[in-house]
Amino acid sequence: MLVEKMGQEAVDLGHNEISITGVEENTLIASLCDLLERVWAHGLQSKQGKSALWSHLVSYFEVEECKSSGKPIDPNFLTPALAWCVLRKRIDSRSEPFWNIGLLLVKTGALSTLVSQLTNIDISNLTLEADPVSNYKENNGKERRKAKTPEMPTLKPLPISLVNDIKNVQAMTEIKTDIGYARAWVRLALEKKLLHKHLQKLLSNQDLLRSSYKRYAFLRCEDEKEQFLYHLLTLNAVDYFCFTNTFTSTIIPYRVVVFPSRKLSASTTSANAWIIVAGTLGETKLIPLPRQMLEIVFQHKNLGILTTLRIGHDNTGISPKWMVEHILVRNEISGHTYKFPCGRWLGRGVDDGSTERLLVGEMIPRDYDTEELMETCRTPPRCRSPSVPRRPSEPKLTIPEIQQMLGDAVNNIVKYYYKPEKERGSLTILLCGELGLVYCLEQVFLYGFKAKRFFRHVYLWDFFVKVGAHFEALLQEDEGASSPVPRQSLEHVLVMRSYCSLVEKIDNASCSVGKDGKFQLFICFAARDHLLHRMLLHIASTSVTSSMYEEQSFLRDPNLVTFLVQILESLSDFNIVLETSLTKGIES
Repeated sequence: MLVEKMGQEAVDLGHNEISITGVEENTLIASLCDLLERVWAHGLQSKQGKSALWSHLVSYFEVEECKSSGKPIDPNFLTPALAWCVLRKRIDSRSEPFWNIGLLLVKTGALSTLVSQLTNIDISNLTLEADPVSNYKENNGKERRKAKTPEMPTLKPLPISLVNDIKNVQAMTEIKTDIGYARAWVRLALEKKLLHKHLQKLLSNQDLLRSSYKRYAFLRCEDEKEQFLYHLLTLNAVDYFCFTNTFTSTIIPYRVVVFPSRKLSASTTSANAWIIVAGTLGETKLIPLPRQMLEIVFQHKNLGILTTLRIGHDNTGISPKWMVEHILVRNEISGHTYKFPCGRWLGRGVDDGSTERLLVGEMIPRDYDTEELMETCRTPPRCRSPSVPRRPSEPKLTIPEIQQMLGDAVNNIVKYYYKPEKERGSLTILLCGELGLVYCLEQVFLYGFKAKRFFRHVYLWDFFVKVGAHFEALLQEDEGASSPVPRQSLEHVLVMRSYCSLVEKIDNASCSVGKDGKFQLFICFAARDHLLHRMLLHIASTSVTSSMYEEQSFLRDPNLVTFLVQILESLSDFNIVLETSLTKGIES
């Protein structure tokens, strides 16, 4: 499994096993599940169901639930393993011969006799003792939470709990068999990198092991068991999404935490805010955000790996303007956490006038420190989505630096298409994410751009709209001319028409999208339609460019224009497919 997952890296390390070539990841994981079933079926006292692993997990779950809840135990619902644990822990008044008889009954599989013995014992008020240390921590934690309420939102880490993961799998209504539950649990533990830790915890309950397995069983041989767990620990070295990508119809709870600006005037909004979350497997409908609430939990059919989040509001009320720094979204079952940088205003008459933003997410590593994550989310992001002109205090990028960034962005997209489909990842991040194609081209067009005019800020989209108007005028002149269009000018006409059509569609698509959002849409559509490299020469030759750009800019330097054309032309070899969350309902 490790060699298959590491791919070329494993080959470079000397693993040239031809036998695994072409073997699908799902096949290998299914083989692991079968192996675990064989291990758990070895040396059983008596078979309890179709899946020995799932029976053991359920028995452990019942014991732990009774410990923590303190509820009376109903003898009608006791599994044999739980019944034995109850007898061992609580019925101290019984004589030694009774214990010997009880142990013999479990080992020989005489379960009906054991149940009849239990019915003669009054356990209506019987409970298992809870852990006093955990009770103290829980109560102490509650007191601390009552004493101090945090002013800024926070995302508490998910507890590492075998019981919770069993409970989450039990809640999956699409699974009908014990084998299915066991495989779902293995996939979930593998994706969370907890398979080794959970099995170690499960096998640490010696009473449960002794009551379920004979002395010669594999799970009761300490050396073999430790070696077995050690092998499973190596699977933590690679990332799996085998639960997320397999159970596509299961209902997942998602927790959303919004981190607004710390500025008093920007931290709240009187408007009705909403979000739309999209992933590799689907997209939600509009989800309202209750006023004065920065954290919500919603349930939805599995969205897959999250890619984008759209946030906006209806601009109503006395103070609708709202600045959002970051948004965190966490899958409450798999534990995957995604950070969506924003750092922009939502509202009319501020920033670029947008009342909604499209944010591109990045998955946070599991070992990332929670406190550090919270602190970064409360501060403005380094790269905004889409970005705004740099602050005066920030160093200005040089032409070679921008060229290097653009080259890397294009190269990443080219490498994306040369990878096997299962290893590709997200194209949206390469287009609109941090240091993606949109950001790099934004730096290209901003270099030497005359953004300040008569005390008014001019946006890049204003430039593209003016170029579109210039092309429209040229096209009308050509239509009025009686002479036929020369063949060498036909390409020029086609590019101008495509350009004008695209600008018009984006400009009329939505009044809630700001000028920077429209620029982002334009770059994505132009890349998809292979228009980027074709339009640059024509844009550079217009009088609009001469009036809105300084001489030391990419669009007014012939050598730099040639560089842009050549590097962007490499994208024309690929069929770029945009997510529906990016296209904003604009028709092709």
